[in-house]
Amino acid sequence: MKETLHPKAHQTHRESLWRFAALLVLLVGYFGYMSWKFDASTGALLAVLSWSFFVLCTPIADGGFVVAFPIRLLFGVRMMVTQIVVWFVAVGINVAAVLLVPDGYQDTALTRLFYAILTTPWPYWSILVISLAGTLLSIWFGDEMIDVTTHGAREKQHRHGFKHRTIVIVGFSVLTVLAYKQLLSGLGVTIPGG
Repeated sequence: MKETLHPKAHQTHRESLWRFAALLVLLVGYFGYMSWKFDASTGALLAVLSWSFFVLCTPIADGGFVVAFPIRLLFGVRMMVTQIVVWFVAVGINVAAVLLVPDGYQDTALTRLFYAILTTPWPYWSILVISLAGTLLSIWFGDEMIDVTTHGAREKQHRHGFKHRTIVIVGFSVLTVLAYKQLLSGLGVTIPGG
């Protein structure tokens, strides 16, 4: 029996588009603010370092999503592939920045924290490992949701893997929160309400 498209078949695409637009506006706005506060070259450096912080140090695909989503829509390249490339680009940017302009990290609290994480392999590189695992997991789910275009297929997808995915996500979330809290407290960062 042929499956017909549900009126909300592309709701996932619209939600992804809104998320992409919000992240892009945030990145451009941050660059503008930093350029106004400092100068254009410092603002650009801080915007790139901040973007790479969100790529490397958060367990969701937020910084990389700004690149991966339009590439997926325009060229059909899976976001997982693009995200891995973005991760390597962010690592390369920071290797160069740590070696060539380490003082560039000292202008904001976020980039100072990032510099401390990058220059203290043990135990803070575990933040990078946890973030990479979480990012890949979230981008895998994002690719999967974009692949599902009909309401019936979406419901089938949720029914078959919901329990296992829920266990993985809850377990990983607990691990992430505990690890982040412990590691960031070692850096002197406190999380409000924590």
